[in-house]
Amino acid sequence: MLQHRNSPKTRADHDAFAPTALQCAMRRLEFGWFLPTAGDTTAYGVADALVPPSLPLFDKVVQAAEAAGFEYMLVPVQTACWEAWISSAMMVARSKSIRMLVAARPSYINPVLLAKMIAAFDQLSGGRVCINLIAGQSEAENASEGIKWGKEERYEIMDEEVSILKALWTQNRVDYDGKFYQLKGAQIRPHPLQKPHPPLWVAARAPITYDFAVKHGLNIMSWPLTRPMSEAELYKSRLDEAMAANPGKKRPIFAMMRHTALYDRKEDWMVPVRAAQRQLGQFENLFKNLGDVKNGFPKEVDLHEIANRSEYDPKMLSTNLMFGTPDEVITKLKPYETLGVDEFTYYASLGLGLNEQKRSLELFC
Repeated sequence: MLQHRNSPKTRADHDAFAPTALQCAMRRLEFGWFLPTAGDTTAYGVADALVPPSLPLFDKVVQAAEAAGFEYMLVPVQTACWEAWISSAMMVARSKSIRMLVAARPSYINPVLLAKMIAAFDQLSGGRVCINLIAGQSEAENASEGIKWGKEERYEIMDEEVSILKALWTQNRVDYDGKFYQLKGAQIRPHPLQKPHPPLWVAARAPITYDFAVKHGLNIMSWPLTRPMSEAELYKSRLDEAMAANPGKKRPIFAMMRHTALYDRKEDWMVPVRAAQRQLGQFENLFKNLGDVKNGFPKEVDLHEIANRSEYDPKMLSTNLMFGTPDEVITKLKPYETLGVDEFTYYASLGLGLNEQKRSLELFC
């Protein structure tokens, strides 16, 4: 059964809505919400509409997510974001049941300290933490923060850190002799509440990441960006190849994310497309190191510059992304279930205005 992770980003309280056709068609779903630690907006691209990050904003989001029955908060890491572990610890203490899915980058925190942090978090929160490992990052952002490792080295470091984390969480004393870390009799207290340890996720696109996930027993988050269904099929084939290359290993949970927006009328299809074009342009600037980064955000793209580029074609975006009326979105979700996707990530942080975000949630929930 395809499950659905929903990662909307809005500062408004989320009301309880009557069940819709989409909810009834996909009722065994798991939902998550995005904690806007870099702030939010009520109208994308309008400077006066920016909402700065703050404790009152986080409280509204977390309380709304819990009231709506969401299971977790996705807590990001980026220059513009407030520190993820401090923010997560504060919000888990101010909530009752929602879990924190906290992003972690290799080499930023000593793995012994990280293991102790996560174990203490897990015990004090009653088992409400999981970790999202991220090795692929903006090289410009890495350089600005003093991270000297290239992508291949970051994967090697992440490999060692995962091995150390799992050993420290399940053993009393750990010796480790690696390329980047050497431990002699390392130990931590406490061990995690969740057994054998809190869930670990990894963002996967390249074949090396799928192999890494299967070898280490990590769940997989994949994102075909704006590409067609064939890209999703490619990712599934990489998972199948990794499973074949690692006989006896447990199949990980395979999640897939798409930009998602629902609307009432078919003629409104350009509303989320325009928002996606602008946000995707900034994403391109960030990861291709184009333009300056100011106040933690990449240079805003001029929509006239990308109007004739195929990767920003409106019809293509509307077709490939999870945009549509409820009935259209139900139809679009079916191929992912057939493909073998276990969970679908509802990515609503695409710069829609507040009213459009709320209406999309009403139609989806």
